[in-house]
Amino acid sequence: MFKRKAFEKLKDWKNNKAPNYAALLEGARRVGKTTIAEEFAKQEYKSYIKIDFANIRKDVLDVFDDIADLNMFFLRLQTATGITLYKRESVIIFDEIQLMPKARQAIKYLVADGRYDYIETGSLISIKKNVKNIVIPSEEIKIQIFPMDYEEFMWASGNDTYPLLRELYSKKTAVGNSLNRKLMRDFRIYMAVGGMPQAVNAYVEGKNFTEIDEIKREIINLYQEDFIKIDESGITGRMYDSIPSQLANDKNRYVISTATGKKKTEKDLERLYNLLDSKTVLPCYNVTNPSIALSQTKDIDKFKLYLSDTGLFTTMIFNSSGETDSNIYSKLLSDNLPADLGYLYENAVAQVIASTDKMLYYHTWRKEGSTHNYEVDFILTSKSKLVPVEVKSSGIGEHKSITEFCKKYSQHVSDRILLSQKDVGNKEALKLYPIYMLPFVLEELTAR
Repeated sequence: MFKRKAFEKLKDWKNNKAPNYAALLEGARRVGKTTIAEEFAKQEYKSYIKIDFANIRKDVLDVFDDIADLNMFFLRLQTATGITLYKRESVIIFDEIQLMPKARQAIKYLVADGRYDYIETGSLISIKKNVKNIVIPSEEIKIQIFPMDYEEFMWASGNDTYPLLRELYSKKTAVGNSLNRKLMRDFRIYMAVGGMPQAVNAYVEGKNFTEIDEIKREIINLYQEDFIKIDESGITGRMYDSIPSQLANDKNRYVISTATGKKKTEKDLERLYNLLDSKTVLPCYNVTNPSIALSQTKDIDKFKLYLSDTGLFTTMIFNSSGETDSNIYSKLLSDNLPADLGYLYENAVAQVIASTDKMLYYHTWRKEGSTHNYEVDFILTSKSKLVPVEVKSSGIGEHKSITEFCKKYSQHVSDRILLSQKDVGNKEALKLYPIYMLPFVLEELTAR
């Protein structure tokens, strides 16, 4: 079991909210929801029962035929599982809860009963076809489970330098070319492997990148099978597949018709919402007026999509080019990939930001006297101020968009940040940071 930050969120739930709420662990398939829930139950409770609705014995399933009499329900459940429950010292885990809508609906009454705690896990949870005939309980605390972030990846791989990175960041001075190249290569390993626990485990066990890539392709195929279950046309799967190519074409928005090959329909919008619900993608919304609270001016019809895991993103890029051998990974690790793969770094930045439970926003606007647009890759906030962020894959090059953004919204901007593979520094008013320092940038902005 890898060390995961979700444990702290679950501890907060258990200590402060559990008597009144169940914990609902949301996230894409294979991000570790079940493992986290069960390991937490082992460490924090006297006993627990895990009910996997994807693989359940008939005698246990029959217990759920009648939940009206909770005394009888708990007695039958303990008898069927052979596990004794203790008042306020036991937790019941409902795994793959979306497969048993009645059980999810019963959470309201189970929580009100107050005898035990409840953890739910599931994928594609909020898709309408899974919940259309039940009352969604309000007695749930949702905890988003992301792929392993960079710190969790370093914990897993036995690299104990993360606190040193935080200290280096606090100095706000260059770390030196040689050390920066080494630290940037470490981060590119994370980009190559990703944060899916199975892929990370293979890396920790010393598997080569060809073997790790096979694991990631299996996960991608599993997602495609899930998409087919909810959309037999295969269009949802094509929408997912098209994300790397749409980012590669430097579009300023995700275009559904590009993925489907047809004019957008209402059904396509439903497919999009299902894709978002799967947690396999990260939406980044355009904001029309950043001078106002970002959430108030986000354009729900103009957005980009990133993959929730950059390791899977890397595999999808190489699959589309027909190159999946370890040589491609060697090029990534040595920073010898073609310059037009800069959007891979953009996806990594999106993943790092999203893993801190922040919404993703960007901004585009028309250049005066031109048919082209300016675009700021990401917009963060610190207190009431804006922090525009631009991402470069290699050199720091031109940064006209972020400069013009800061002129246009000068009264609302504090820091302006350019992320690349270059060392810490400054260029005019821009603060330059290597991408591996982004987590500490986010920590500082939050702490202000």
